[in-house]
Amino acid sequence: MSFHTTTIEETTGEEVWEVALGGQLLLDYPLLNKGSAFTLEERREFGLLGLLPPHISTVEEQLIRNYANFKVKETDLERYVFLVSLQDSNETLFYSLLEKHLAEMMPIIYTPVVGLASQHYSHIYRRPRGLYISYPQRAEMDEMLANATLAEVSIIVVTDGERILGLGDLGIGGMGIPIGKLALYTVCAGLHPATTLPIILDVGTNNQELLGDPLYIGWRHPRISGAEYDEFLEAFVVGLKRRFPQALLQWEDFARHNARRLLEKYQDRLCSFNDDIQGTGAVTTAALLAASQITGSKISQQRIVMFGAGSAATGIAEQILAAMMMEGLSAAEATARLWLLDVGGLLHSGREDLEAIARPFAQPVERLANWQLANSAFITLAEVVHHLHPTVLIGTAAQPGAFTREIIAAMAAHTPQPIIFPLSNPTSKCEAHPADVLAWTAGRAIVATGSPFAAVPASVYGGTGTRMIGQCNNSYIFPGVGLGVIASGARRVTNEMFAVAARALSALSPALRDRNASLFPPLETIRSVSRTVAIAVAVQAQSEGLAAQTSLEEITFRVDANMWKPRYVRYRRAKKP
Repeated sequence: MSFHTTTIEETTGEEVWEVALGGQLLLDYPLLNKGSAFTLEERREFGLLGLLPPHISTVEEQLIRNYANFKVKETDLERYVFLVSLQDSNETLFYSLLEKHLAEMMPIIYTPVVGLASQHYSHIYRRPRGLYISYPQRAEMDEMLANATLAEVSIIVVTDGERILGLGDLGIGGMGIPIGKLALYTVCAGLHPATTLPIILDVGTNNQELLGDPLYIGWRHPRISGAEYDEFLEAFVVGLKRRFPQALLQWEDFARHNARRLLEKYQDRLCSFNDDIQGTGAVTTAALLAASQITGSKISQQRIVMFGAGSAATGIAEQILAAMMMEGLSAAEATARLWLLDVGGLLHSGREDLEAIARPFAQPVERLANWQLANSAFITLAEVVHHLHPTVLIGTAAQPGAFTREIIAAMAAHTPQPIIFPLSNPTSKCEAHPADVLAWTAGRAIVATGSPFAAVPASVYGGTGTRMIGQCNNSYIFPGVGLGVIASGARRVTNEMFAVAARALSALSPALRDRNASLFPPLETIRSVSRTVAIAVAVQAQSEGLAAQTSLEEITFRVDANMWKPRYVRYRRAKKP
């Protein structure tokens, strides 16, 4: 249900909200609460006199006060708790604060700190947000979904908590991820928080530490799997389509054995995508497109080694293949340029232990005929680099330190400007630190990471100028994709939409103009980036026949109309029916 309606004053054109709540209920409703910024007239009209300190604050005063409180927190976890508490009390102020200090606060509300917060979720829990759909209540699926009080949900992020970042099974603690992702949808792309809904599917946990924690607030049971799991997911999807038939669903942080098959099973039944697969693939491809241009080559000319072959890695590989094929390669020619490794070493056709998602990327064993190998049954990353002389090295395996000095030096010996992306996050899982990569390559490497890293001074790598390190942050892609899908009214999400999103993002790379700049635009420009991506996605949706045909001007208008800016508007008491 909605507690307000929007009206426009005929004489002044001013936006006014007619609000049904009053008194303490209004102060307790974060989507409408203004805190100390309620005017005297509003305090009288809504029964707030005496419930607030007498001084009427401006939003600037509120921002100064809250930023000062944020800065005195001593740990990142304390900063996270402070921001989430603000979100739970005054969403307009929360997003105003994020917008003003985005580069500083994004790592707190999302990676890497959200991982720490998810690990401690049951200990820092304060107030419910979104829906907690637990397996023991599966027969009441419709009732649980009906209890979502938001009137017009446009975007839903759902997880089952089994593969949170690189941290594994966090059970109900995984709820921190949908909450964080949706905050980014709002601050990065302007989707109104009243249209967003985080959901956790609580199907138990195999994390023994959580099961033994007396404060754990999830279902204390081993994870369900197999037919029980699939039936539960089916009931969820069917119920979701009944309750929110027009909403876009984002699958988030599902384990590799479920992520892709759920996407493939449901992508033609409801408007949905998997950010770990498609979003990660698109943002990495955007970085690789820009890096290739910097080296004076094309993505179709690269020899790429990917350390990791799970959902994220194969999603990246698919997007890279699509980009190579757009430059004229056949599918076979593009695949020949991609070499993936998993826990069993290099993927090749001679292995019988390959997972289904990895098989399309297995190299013909005949291509290894002239390689001198210590153990042909397990071909290491070092051996692949030694024999292949790759131009690109991408890490998604969450094995810290896997990109050793020897491996990087071997790669740099044959490549003037090696492109090296250690993407695993959080920071503790990173394959190599960018300062080390630059030092080992005398500054020749082009680096992007999965977690935020500080700029690297020239003294570290013996070059000139401070090198900015771009973060392959999905927030450059998924908010714009979601905005474009919603604004266009697209019925489905396709890989081609992510391909055009990657191209649009790559064209905005500051490193194309300044070698020391980041591969990605400054976070301060993220709303402009999301707008550009959204328009490209909406145009693509129409070209695929998945959205009604309109003009570019109409698409742009719709995108802009869906971009909410956090600000206080004047309230008026809603008339009783």
